[in-house]
Amino acid sequence: MPFVECTIEIEAPAASVYELAKEQERFPEFMPDVESVTVVSRHPDRIVTRWKTLVEDAPIEWTEEDRFDDAALRIDYALIEGDLDTFEGAWTFEQDGATTRVVLGVTYDFGVPTLAELIGPTLQKKVRENSEMMLAALKREAEARPQYRGGITDGPAVGAR
Repeated sequence: MPFVECTIEIEAPAASVYELAKEQERFPEFMPDVESVTVVSRHPDRIVTRWKTLVEDAPIEWTEEDRFDDAALRIDYALIEGDLDTFEGAWTFEQDGATTRVVLGVTYDFGVPTLAELIGPTLQKKVRENSEMMLAALKREAEARPQYRGGITDGPAVGAR
């Protein structure tokens, strides 16, 4: 199955970026291709959400379960049902000095072998672009808000205009 991994550096504490990533129902506020994220159920160590996204103006919908490992700053997610056969992976958050390295990995399968043969490289490119877009949006949000930057308020937020 295809696998994509993307990494970004964010100028904010790892614990703060991790907490922001756990607020998935807020993703549509700052991620343009995410139309909606509806919380189906929430528990201290996991959440079930229903997603509606656009990839190249094509709607893709699914329900996933995310498991939170607060000690390791890790989110593991897996498809429950939806427009894909397989969609699973992890977010990891690692403090490196004043920055956080966020790695988003995803294993996916659209479940149509003929489609995969014909446009597999295009699908992989789109999954990568979408993952990079999510990470860039997370970076913008984390760096623009003092509460995610560890309360640093002695100047404008990084990236603020």
